[in-house]
Amino acid sequence: MRVAVVTISDRASRGEYEDLSGPEIERQVLARFPDAAVSRRVVPDEPDAILAALEAEAVADFIFTTGGTGLSQRDVTPEATRRFCDREAPGIAEALRAQSYTETPAAMLSRGYAGMRGSCLVVNFPGSVKAGSRYMEVLGPVMEHALRMIRGEGHP
Repeated sequence: MRVAVVTISDRASRGEYEDLSGPEIERQVLARFPDAAVSRRVVPDEPDAILAALEAEAVADFIFTTGGTGLSQRDVTPEATRRFCDREAPGIAEALRAQSYTETPAAMLSRGYAGMRGSCLVVNFPGSVKAGSRYMEVLGPVMEHALRMIRGEGHP
């Protein structure tokens, strides 16, 4: 399993802020899938930079982005992800928001998106350590099944 984690943050990309959510997502992936190959990168909240990072990581089975899913003008991750993907996977984003909403009403403000580009599944996470952990708790149990489906291996 190949997983890419892309942190989208102006401040972290400039070295002004330590990326904490990307390492947390990586930790969560490796705790569940110790043999997974995980890569990480940090880019600014710029559509072209986000698209370039997604393109560079498109060989992964999963790309998890963290950051840029809120309501501010700089939060452009969902739009860039939509441009990158050729198919939507709305149930994933719906499930993640629904689970998050049980903990905080602010979850309804997340605009995270999920979709596919070829055989790569892309999921937007909010840019917080807590969200990275919670989203992986929800998504982790279905990742192997998703990978089998993407690869055309069918249901177990």
